[in-house]
Amino acid sequence: MEHGSFTNNSHASFTLAEEDHTLANAVRFMLNQDPRVTLAGYSIPHPSLDRVNIRVQTTGDPAREVLKDACQELMLMNRHVRSVFDKAVAEFKVEQARLKAEEEEREKAKEELKKQREQLESMDIEGN
Repeated sequence: MEHGSFTNNSHASFTLAEEDHTLANAVRFMLNQDPRVTLAGYSIPHPSLDRVNIRVQTTGDPAREVLKDACQELMLMNRHVRSVFDKAVAEFKVEQARLKAEEEEREKAKEELKKQREQLESMDIEGN
């Protein structure tokens, strides 16, 4: 919900329902990165309320558009972080599978060596 002025749309407050510090701080951060923003902050009216108030003041651009742009930038950043994370997880799984295969090969080689030693020990070299 937007609480703003009918005469000056360069500053407004927005209420986000069912949100907390997690989203509000991220949105505030993105807003403060925008050169069009002169003030960006948030407050939580009461700890028992799951509501966040975000205040935006701009150099002249509509506050609603600036907030929308900040949210879109945040979504892009989150997509990038998610793709980097997913790639790292996939690489980790491949590496774990490679290490497991190497370990299995070592175990196989140990078993083969053990069998060869047992065969040599079972041969009666002095009896020939």
